[in-house]
Amino acid sequence: MTQSFSNKHPLHGTLQKAAKHQPRKRFGQNFLHDSSVISQIVDSIRLNRDDNLVEIGPGMGALTEPLLEQVDAMTVIELDRDLANSLRIRIGANSHPNFTIINTNALNFDYASLYQQPSAESGGDEASTQSSTAGKKLRIVGNLPYNISTPLLFTLLEYSDIIEDMHFMLQKEVVERITAEVGSKIYGRLSVIMQYFCETEYLLTVPRGAFNPPPKVTSAVFRLRPHQTKPVVAEDEKVFALVVRETFNHRRKTLRAIFKQSSLMPTLTDADFDRIGIAMSARPETLDVKDFVALSNLVVAKQESGLNS
Repeated sequence: MTQSFSNKHPLHGTLQKAAKHQPRKRFGQNFLHDSSVISQIVDSIRLNRDDNLVEIGPGMGALTEPLLEQVDAMTVIELDRDLANSLRIRIGANSHPNFTIINTNALNFDYASLYQQPSAESGGDEASTQSSTAGKKLRIVGNLPYNISTPLLFTLLEYSDIIEDMHFMLQKEVVERITAEVGSKIYGRLSVIMQYFCETEYLLTVPRGAFNPPPKVTSAVFRLRPHQTKPVVAEDEKVFALVVRETFNHRRKTLRAIFKQSSLMPTLTDADFDRIGIAMSARPETLDVKDFVALSNLVVAKQESGLNS
């Protein structure tokens, strides 16, 4: 049963002040309001006081305030100017000197700026936040807008070397795909790419009634923890991504047929498949991350031999 905030709940006053904000469809806004779910999410992150915490899409601050209670410094990235200003008034002015609000598009933000040492020219709250967390890997949290979730995840993977972990809420079916095991019907491109870069873990299911307005789909929270050392490493990660995308674009076909018909990848012979120990009759959903790395490395070798011949 959906649980709303009572008048005694510490978040009640915060949300009441922001109640006049109308969710905007163009920003994919659905605001979390269930106190039980909020507590579960915050508990699952297991924060430390000195964490370099970043929240993407804080909205009306339902997660922001309980998260901020557990850390000394926090940065939030919010595209909606009205919401950013509301957070600045309600939280920024509420004795939180190391709370930084960045009003920008999370897809275009340079996350390395939150990891690097602060510039001597910087000033104000942002410099204070950076000085206390500079050099610490980012811990990123967010109830991501569903309409930009996949491109944003791929953007964040580009910063995986400076990210400790990520906790996000997305559509349940997307989270299930990201965390899917090889061989399952939902195992696909997202599964392979995310699991190449990160450990993935499904944490909890969030009902539609936990949001205002309720989205059309059930949501889920999951954890991504970038590999400190990748179990397997592709020689060219762009080629790896291409091979994964192209094979799953034709997931009903065998690998032999896919590589024979693709205009973006070289044709592979029976001997090529034998060399890497993958059956040419296999289909994409039967290959694990290691197999895709082997395939992409083989493609790189074929491309290089073609250039050198």
